[in-house]
Amino acid sequence: MLRLPWFDYRAPRTVAEAAKILAGEGPQAMLIAGGTDLLPNMKRRHQTPKVLVSLRGISSLKGISNGSAVNFGSGLSLTEIVQHGKTPVALRQAAAQVATPHLRNVGTLGGNLCLDTRCTYYNQNYEWRQAIDFCLKKDGDTCWVATASKRCVAVSSTDTAPALIALGASVVLVSSSGSREVKLEDLYRNDGIEYLSRKPDEVLTEVKIPSGWKSTYWKLRRRGSFDFPILGVAVALKMQGDVIEGARVALGAAASRPFLVDKAGEYLKGKKLTDDVIAEACAMIASRAKPMDNTDMDLYWRKEVADDFAGYALRELRGDDMRETRLRIARYAV
Repeated sequence: MLRLPWFDYRAPRTVAEAAKILAGEGPQAMLIAGGTDLLPNMKRRHQTPKVLVSLRGISSLKGISNGSAVNFGSGLSLTEIVQHGKTPVALRQAAAQVATPHLRNVGTLGGNLCLDTRCTYYNQNYEWRQAIDFCLKKDGDTCWVATASKRCVAVSSTDTAPALIALGASVVLVSSSGSREVKLEDLYRNDGIEYLSRKPDEVLTEVKIPSGWKSTYWKLRRRGSFDFPILGVAVALKMQGDVIEGARVALGAAASRPFLVDKAGEYLKGKKLTDDVIAEACAMIASRAKPMDNTDMDLYWRKEVADDFAGYALRELRGDDMRETRLRIARYAV
């Protein structure tokens, strides 16, 4: 049986109190919301915080407001995100495909955005990792995926981040010294260890999503439930009739961070979604997918299907009936 290490537990009632505790405790403290990723990681000794600062009792993190943007509190459960009528399509689709219903009832939007990166050599128990002399991400000196690499290449496996990046979302980060708002794509670094630009004493409190985008999210996974993504494709378009006024394309699970495919977004602007335009855009998107051999399925095949999944997304936004394909491939009914 894997047991949790000993830790102190703090239950602040406000964001300010939580930020104050983080600032006082320093690196030995970590935030916990649903705990669906952190607690298993603690059992495997990936993280061993001395203090857990719970966000579950902070009611201000569970609100939804609507103005020039739709603002979602980071403490909302993924189930609440799926069920709310203001949730953009891509975000709803992404949240609905995270894990299982039981975990979505507990896991939060903020927790999924800050999800730890994953790797075949990292996501094992302590004894397994000890047998290979650990890895660069935790306790070791070698990246077993790319042994010459000085950078950890563990992969980002959040579903909601690529969907929200495509939608042009930003997040609010609050610390004891103030708050700041950053574009969501700027929250992530292409580093499997230092994968967030969030400071240790900051609390991600809110996600702001601009309105006016037509969006979709497609996820590749081996099983129809529970699995982390091994590819995520999110596309958001602003349309003027049948002409694309604005386009944002984001990829997930294809690097240590979710990222925008700017070239494809620029190419799509001012065009109609003809078959030729879709084919050209898909080639641009697939060229940016550079998966590593540190997760499920063959990496060369995963790169190839990035073209297919981008096509599914663009054809769905064009208005094609993709329900049968979504059930067969993405294993999720819209």
